[in-house]
Amino acid sequence: MPYDNLILEKQGYIGILTLNHPPVNAWNWAMMSEFKKAIDEIEADAQIRVIVLTGAGEKCFSAGFDVSDAANSSRTSPKGRELWMRIDRFSKPVIAAINGFAMGGGLELALCCHFRIMVDDPRATIGLTELNLGIIPGWGGTQRLTRIIGRARALDMILFSKRIRAGEAREMGLIHQVSTREKLMEDAMVMAEVLAKRPPLAVGAVLKAISALEYEGLKAGLEAEEEGSALVGKSKDCIEGFTAFLEKRDPVFKGE
Repeated sequence: MPYDNLILEKQGYIGILTLNHPPVNAWNWAMMSEFKKAIDEIEADAQIRVIVLTGAGEKCFSAGFDVSDAANSSRTSPKGRELWMRIDRFSKPVIAAINGFAMGGGLELALCCHFRIMVDDPRATIGLTELNLGIIPGWGGTQRLTRIIGRARALDMILFSKRIRAGEAREMGLIHQVSTREKLMEDAMVMAEVLAKRPPLAVGAVLKAISALEYEGLKAGLEAEEEGSALVGKSKDCIEGFTAFLEKRDPVFKGE
């Protein structure tokens, strides 16, 4: 399906979703609506096992909410919270390739991704700077930033509206990997290709179990783990994994 504000491409088992709303890939209602359709398409496509999410151009991953579309803020913001949570709980791994600055809702989206790779560029900074406007992060930022880097650092970043670069973000565990501009997408694709070779049913079960822990608590997480273990234990991928181990070869998982 063609999109006006997004670009969805497929390379093997990898889906590459590019935010394409110049000049700063900000989120208006039209882009939010297309994003829902795109992730619906990705989730329904069994041939896509991993998603790489990035921004068009060299300047910006996403600047967050599009203030020029303020008339639609009453429906855009709730939709953002809904869709960001969906990415946070997505059944397939999502890698954020942060190609430039990511502010507000843009960083909040990256925080929902399972992995984050960021370009090392003096112009590329990330932050939740909403307090400069007299508002607060409203698409999950207060919760997910705290979950990832801890209360003290999250308070420091949010209350002082700090913008940080890749090196500092890596040191505090906010991103997983630092890359050069030339190699950012290559590094993201290398990670995606490794993940795409993992057993899809087992990957999905792990994501579901960890998500249940974070959203519903330990008991729900353990129940999801038990269900996932029973599911994958009966799968053809399980047989393939054990067979490949005994035959001393790499397994070829089919998600069955």
